[in-house]
Amino acid sequence: MTGTGATHAIKPQGGVSEQQLERVGWALLLILIGGLALLPRGVAPEGTRLAGTGLILIGLNVVRHFKGARVSHFSAGLGVIGVAVGSAAMAGIDPPLLPVLLAALGLQAIYRVSLTRRETP
Repeated sequence: MTGTGATHAIKPQGGVSEQQLERVGWALLLILIGGLALLPRGVAPEGTRLAGTGLILIGLNVVRHFKGARVSHFSAGLGVIGVAVGSAAMAGIDPPLLPVLLAALGLQAIYRVSLTRRETP
């Protein structure tokens, strides 16, 4: 989910603004966190919150894509990492979250540099 800056002015196809999509994403995130907090301890497996957050981020970007809005590759990447690490935690595997995030940020930086090089004549 991105900052609220000037995103309210952009109206993609379908009449839903980026700001509205962002608000729905935040609402889903709050519902997820609140709903999981209401459950008795031990009902939801470890990693459910992280995997759910990842699914929300991915879903938000899928909706953005189909509505013609700008897709955030950063939040989509974080969503993929969240689903992967959360799913691993739910399976009883203790993944190293910080190293995975750092590696993903490095890969994204390299990807952005490669995009810049392709666009330059």
